Amino acid sequence: MKKYGSGVLVYKESSAGTFNVGDYIQSIAAQGFLGEVDCYINREEAALYTGNSIKLIMNGWYTHTRNNNWIPSEKIKPLLISFHLNSAAASTILNEEAIKFFKKNEPIGCRDQYTVNLLNEKGINAYFSGCLTLTLDRFRAKTTSRSGIYIVDPLYNYPSFDYLKNYPKGIFRYILNGNIFKLNKVNKHMKNIFSNSLLNKATYIQQVIPGKGLTDNDKFEIAKDILQKYSTAELVITSRIHCALPCLAMGTPVIYINGFDSFDDTCRFEGILELFNRIDVDVNSGKFTTNFSFEGDKINENIQISNKDNYLKLAMSMKNTCNNFIKEI
Repeated sequence: MKKYGSGVLVYKESSAGTFNVGDYIQSIAAQGFLGEVDCYINREEAALYTGNSIKLIMNGWYTHTRNNNWIPSEKIKPLLISFHLNSAAASTILNEEAIKFFKKNEPIGCRDQYTVNLLNEKGINAYFSGCLTLTLDRFRAKTTSRSGIYIVDPLYNYPSFDYLKNYPKGIFRYILNGNIFKLNKVNKHMKNIFSNSLLNKATYIQQVIPGKGLTDNDKFEIAKDILQKYSTAELVITSRIHCALPCLAMGTPVIYINGFDSFDDTCRFEGILELFNRIDVDVNSGKFTTNFSFEGDKINENIQISNKDNYLKLAMSMKNTCNNFIKEI
């Protein structure tokens, strides 16, 4: 019998030198099934791997490269689950070599229904699995005592001063597309939805942060530390799915703010948005609706909210699939 080691995905930093903590949270979810791993595999360079034979759970967003280097080498036995193929990349990624790879490794578990439909259209057996971060219940706090409200990247698709701080050249893009006039909309909309007392009490967290000087091990530790914070929070408010989904798994009350209007963003959400207590915000007017009830005209820090439990079936199915993958090889 062929013996396999194991690997887990890591990620290139952006051109601005930042990294997305949510990517590493997704890899932590995969690592939970693999145990201690033998190596890190860069998501964009899996084709270049020449080491010992390994097993690799390929979950997350594919991909930011425009070549086929994301397709793993023959030294890697993959499980494709919680897989997202974005509309911005689909036309270049779904080439003959990629389709052959998908067919060899079907069925493909997809993070969203959009990806399922894309692959099905190419004759590839694919199904909606949900996101692997729904299996992060091992981070669930052992104490029943919760404290702290965290607001994590609310409406981060809006133009922001934080983005310009990390990527100052972005001001030219803001000027060209007219977003320079929208710089204060996040604060305006948040004050329209939430009470001042809640906004003042909250701790604010960003999940896209500078990566200069950090190793992948450092980034994993940052991700674990953030998960520990979320696990004991009394409430988390976010527009990051890789904050909201782990909160579901950890039993932390979470509200997801949906203010996305571009298809590259919204294509990620089909099948996922139904899992959350959700606020839908009109990008222009700031008017909002919720799929849960609350007292008064604004949400305050005293809100008592319970998460939906419709994610549990997805989480159990993914656990079974990943555990079977490990046992089989």
